[in-house]
Amino acid sequence: MSHRIILFRGMNTGGVRAPVAEQRAMAVEMGLKNPRTLLASGNLVVETDLAPADLEVAIETEMARRFGLKIAAMVRTADQWSALIAANPFAEQAAAHPAQVLAMVMKAGIVPDAVEACRALAEGGEAVEAVTLTTGGEVLYFWFPDGMGQSGIFKKATPRLLGMGTGRNWNTVLKLGAMLGV
Repeated sequence: MSHRIILFRGMNTGGVRAPVAEQRAMAVEMGLKNPRTLLASGNLVVETDLAPADLEVAIETEMARRFGLKIAAMVRTADQWSALIAANPFAEQAAAHPAQVLAMVMKAGIVPDAVEACRALAEGGEAVEAVTLTTGGEVLYFWFPDGMGQSGIFKKATPRLLGMGTGRNWNTVLKLGAMLGV
Protein backbone atom coordinates (compact mmCIF):
# COMPACT_ATOMS: atom_id res chain seq x y z
CA MET A 1 0.00 0.00 0.00
CA SER A 2 1.11 3.53 -0.76
CA HIS A 3 0.49 6.80 0.99
CA ARG A 4 -1.95 9.30 -0.48
CA ILE A 5 -2.60 12.86 0.61
CA ILE A 6 -6.20 13.96 0.20
CA LEU A 7 -6.65 17.73 0.17
CA PHE A 8 -10.18 19.07 0.44
CA ARG A 9 -10.95 22.48 -1.03
CA GLY A 10 -12.67 24.93 1.31
CA MET A 11 -13.00 22.60 4.30
CA ASN A 12 -14.16 24.36 7.47
CA THR A 13 -14.81 27.61 5.64
CA GLY A 14 -18.15 29.14 4.75
CA GLY A 15 -20.18 26.51 6.60
CA VAL A 16 -18.42 23.52 5.02
CA ARG A 17 -17.91 21.19 7.98
CA ALA A 18 -16.81 17.59 8.33
CA PRO A 19 -15.17 16.85 11.69
CA VAL A 20 -11.76 15.21 11.36
CA ALA A 21 -12.75 12.23 13.52
CA GLU A 22 -15.64 11.58 11.13
CA GLN A 23 -13.33 11.98 8.12
CA ARG A 24 -11.05 9.30 9.58
CA ALA A 25 -14.02 7.03 10.30
CA MET A 26 -15.25 7.51 6.73
CA ALA A 27 -11.80 6.56 5.39
CA VAL A 28 -11.76 3.35 7.45
CA GLU A 29 -15.27 2.44 6.23
CA MET A 30 -14.04 2.99 2.65
CA GLY A 31 -11.27 0.45 3.23
CA LEU A 32 -8.49 3.04 3.40
CA LYS A 33 -5.74 2.22 5.88
CA ASN A 34 -4.11 4.26 8.62
CA PRO A 35 -6.11 7.50 8.14
CA ARG A 36 -4.53 10.55 9.73
CA THR A 37 -5.57 14.18 9.65
CA LEU A 38 -3.57 17.37 9.95
CA LEU A 39 -5.30 20.42 11.36
CA ALA A 40 -9.04 20.82 10.81
CA SER A 41 -8.68 22.28 7.36
CA GLY A 42 -9.05 19.38 4.97
CA ASN A 43 -5.84 17.35 5.09
CA LEU A 44 -6.24 13.57 5.21
CA VAL A 45 -3.42 11.06 4.74
CA VAL A 46 -4.26 7.41 4.04
CA GLU A 47 -2.69 4.25 2.72
CA THR A 48 -4.25 2.59 -0.32
CA ASP A 49 -3.46 1.08 -3.68
CA LEU A 50 -6.18 3.11 -5.41
CA ALA A 51 -4.96 5.39 -8.18
CA PRO A 52 -5.19 9.08 -7.23
CA ALA A 53 -7.93 9.83 -9.79
CA ASP A 54 -10.04 6.87 -8.60
CA LEU A 55 -9.58 7.90 -4.96
CA GLU A 56 -10.65 11.47 -5.78
CA VAL A 57 -13.92 10.22 -7.25
CA ALA A 58 -14.54 7.81 -4.35
CA ILE A 59 -13.79 10.46 -1.70
CA GLU A 60 -15.93 13.15 -3.35
CA THR A 61 -18.81 10.69 -3.72
CA GLU A 62 -18.56 9.58 -0.09
CA MET A 63 -18.28 13.17 1.20
CA ALA A 64 -21.52 13.99 -0.63
CA ARG A 65 -23.28 10.87 0.65
CA ARG A 66 -22.07 11.03 4.24
CA PHE A 67 -21.88 14.78 4.92
CA GLY A 68 -24.03 16.27 2.15
CA LEU A 69 -20.97 18.19 0.92
CA LYS A 70 -20.13 18.79 -2.71
CA ILE A 71 -16.47 19.36 -2.13
CA ALA A 72 -13.47 19.01 -4.44
CA ALA A 73 -10.70 16.63 -3.39
CA MET A 74 -7.19 16.61 -4.78
CA VAL A 75 -5.19 13.42 -4.19
CA ARG A 76 -1.42 13.22 -4.45
CA THR A 77 1.09 10.41 -3.99
CA ALA A 78 4.18 10.64 -1.79
CA ASP A 79 6.32 10.98 -4.93
CA GLN A 80 4.14 13.84 -6.19
CA TRP A 81 4.33 15.56 -2.80
CA SER A 82 8.10 15.20 -2.71
CA ALA A 83 8.28 16.70 -6.21
CA LEU A 84 5.99 19.56 -5.13
CA ILE A 85 8.36 20.37 -2.25
CA ALA A 86 11.45 20.17 -4.46
CA ALA A 87 9.93 22.36 -7.22
CA ASN A 88 9.18 25.36 -4.99
CA PRO A 89 10.47 28.42 -6.87
CA PHE A 90 10.28 30.43 -3.63
CA ALA A 91 12.46 28.11 -1.54
CA GLU A 92 14.52 30.93 -0.03
CA GLN A 93 11.38 32.85 1.00
CA ALA A 94 9.78 29.64 2.32
CA ALA A 95 12.80 28.93 4.52
CA ALA A 96 12.60 32.39 6.08
CA HIS A 97 8.81 32.94 6.05
CA PRO A 98 6.97 29.63 5.50
CA ALA A 99 3.52 31.01 6.34
CA GLN A 100 3.86 33.50 3.49
CA VAL A 101 4.49 30.93 0.74
CA LEU A 102 1.53 29.00 -0.59
CA ALA A 103 1.41 25.95 -2.85
CA MET A 104 -1.91 25.62 -4.68
CA VAL A 105 -2.47 22.06 -5.88
CA MET A 106 -4.57 22.12 -9.02
CA LYS A 107 -7.28 19.57 -9.74
CA ALA A 108 -7.34 19.68 -13.53
CA GLY A 109 -4.77 22.21 -14.63
CA ILE A 110 -4.27 25.94 -14.56
CA VAL A 111 -6.50 28.27 -16.57
CA PRO A 112 -4.64 29.77 -19.54
CA ASP A 113 -3.27 33.23 -18.69
CA ALA A 114 -3.88 32.69 -14.94
CA VAL A 115 -0.30 33.50 -14.03
CA GLU A 116 -0.36 36.73 -16.02
CA ALA A 117 -3.71 37.69 -14.46
CA CYS A 118 -2.30 37.11 -10.97
CA ARG A 119 0.79 39.12 -11.74
CA ALA A 120 -1.43 42.02 -12.84
CA LEU A 121 -3.15 41.87 -9.42
CA ALA A 122 0.08 41.56 -7.43
CA GLU A 123 0.98 44.23 -4.90
CA GLY A 124 3.99 44.92 -2.71
CA GLY A 125 6.36 42.34 -4.12
CA GLU A 126 3.87 39.47 -4.41
CA ALA A 127 4.84 36.80 -6.90
CA VAL A 128 3.37 33.72 -8.55
CA GLU A 129 4.90 30.88 -10.55
CA ALA A 130 3.29 27.86 -12.21
CA VAL A 131 5.04 24.50 -12.24
CA THR A 132 4.11 21.29 -14.02
CA LEU A 133 5.55 18.47 -11.95
CA THR A 134 7.38 15.65 -13.71
CA THR A 135 5.44 13.25 -11.45
CA GLY A 136 2.13 14.65 -12.69
CA GLY A 137 -0.04 17.58 -11.76
CA GLU A 138 0.30 21.33 -11.74
CA VAL A 139 1.00 23.67 -8.85
CA LEU A 140 0.74 27.42 -8.47
CA TYR A 141 3.25 28.78 -5.98
CA PHE A 142 2.62 32.16 -4.38
CA TRP A 143 4.85 34.50 -2.36
CA PHE A 144 2.93 36.92 -0.16
CA PRO A 145 5.50 39.14 1.61
CA ASP A 146 2.76 40.97 3.51
CA GLY A 147 0.63 37.86 4.12
CA MET A 148 -2.36 36.48 2.27
CA GLY A 149 -4.91 38.55 4.18
CA GLN A 150 -3.71 41.74 2.52
CA SER A 151 -2.99 40.22 -0.87
CA GLY A 152 -4.20 41.87 -4.03
CA ILE A 153 -4.00 38.48 -5.72
CA PHE A 154 -5.92 36.52 -3.11
CA LYS A 155 -8.78 38.99 -2.94
CA LYS A 156 -9.64 38.21 -6.57
CA ALA A 157 -8.09 34.80 -7.30
CA THR A 158 -11.10 32.57 -7.87
CA PRO A 159 -11.41 29.15 -9.54
CA ARG A 160 -12.69 30.98 -12.62
CA LEU A 161 -9.41 32.93 -12.79
CA LEU A 162 -7.02 30.14 -11.74
CA GLY A 163 -8.74 26.79 -12.16
CA MET A 164 -9.93 24.49 -9.37
CA GLY A 165 -7.30 24.04 -6.72
CA THR A 166 -6.61 24.20 -3.03
CA GLY A 167 -3.77 26.00 -1.31
CA ARG A 168 -1.62 25.12 1.67
CA ASN A 169 0.98 27.35 3.28
CA TRP A 170 4.52 26.06 3.37
CA ASN A 171 4.31 25.04 7.04
CA THR A 172 1.43 22.71 6.18
CA VAL A 173 3.15 21.45 3.04
CA LEU A 174 6.16 20.38 5.11
CA LYS A 175 4.06 18.85 7.89
CA LEU A 176 2.18 16.76 5.32
CA GLY A 177 5.50 15.73 3.81
CA ALA A 178 6.74 14.65 7.24
CA MET A 179 3.60 12.51 7.67
CA LEU A 180 4.66 10.70 4.49
CA GLY A 181 8.32 10.54 5.37
CA VAL A 182 9.37 12.78 2.47
